[in-house]
Amino acid sequence: MSEITAPSTDAPIDEATGVFVDHRELLFGVVYNMLGSVADTEDVLQETWLSWTARGGGAPLAGVDNPRAYLVRVAVNHALRRRATISRRRETYVGQWLPEPLVAEGEAETAEGPALRSESVSLAMLVVLESLTPLERAVFVLGEVFGYPHAEIAEVIDRSPAAVRQLAHRAREHVHARRPRYDAHPRVRREATERFVRAALGGDIAALMEVLAPDVTAWTDAGGKRKPASLRPVHGRDKVARLLTSGRGGPRNPVWRYRRVNGDDAAVLFDGDAPFAVLVLDLTPEGDRVRGIYVVANPDKLAHVPKEEA
Repeated sequence: MSEITAPSTDAPIDEATGVFVDHRELLFGVVYNMLGSVADTEDVLQETWLSWTARGGGAPLAGVDNPRAYLVRVAVNHALRRRATISRRRETYVGQWLPEPLVAEGEAETAEGPALRSESVSLAMLVVLESLTPLERAVFVLGEVFGYPHAEIAEVIDRSPAAVRQLAHRAREHVHARRPRYDAHPRVRREATERFVRAALGGDIAALMEVLAPDVTAWTDAGGKRKPASLRPVHGRDKVARLLTSGRGGPRNPVWRYRRVNGDDAAVLFDGDAPFAVLVLDLTPEGDRVRGIYVVANPDKLAHVPKEEA
């Protein structure tokens, strides 16, 4: 007697898997810019994948004319729900909170690297986006970063085009008031970062005073797990210089390496081959002084940072 086999359901899932993989970097970029956390972004992408493969009783592509739009909608709505979890976590966070940095593999990588993932906004901009409501942030990310028209955003977040226009207007006004449009040339940013690292590493207060703007602010996020780290932002050139040259609680085998972080030239401090801190500078419009210093040293937020090559 010949064996009777049931029709295979692998083909629809395999095809759906290929579609999801094709759009994964886009989904990562959208969700990461909404959440500022690599770990939460990966969780949301997993949730999106499960929703996608469960659709249509195991035939995800059935009736979907535009898989890209469908996947973005699912991912954005999962990300909006995830914001509530992140907000509760922030309430008990020790010290200052900064976004989780996206660090490139090595110095060879440039802005032309993984296109959509490097389309993440700068660390400084992510800090500003934290002050928006979840819907304002979703609209800003989709419209300003990824170029979605209002009509498409309305379909993604299930709001009217008029409501999306109002959300976009409020978000733009808020962002531009706190962060005027200015991007330092990569060469200028790299040179400023190198000057800063040399002065900080050598404990040269005079050199630091030269590179720091008078109204500079330093944010240090260690999650209460490393020192030195201020529990509040430090303002003013004198106080920031003293914080940076205190020399307490640093790594035993410090090694500085220059990397691209969220698409910008920045620096990573290693302890041996393990990442110890990520340093990102925000420059004045003239590009000659540092007006903002962002240091992420929480080991939980450095889990995705590539180790130093031997």
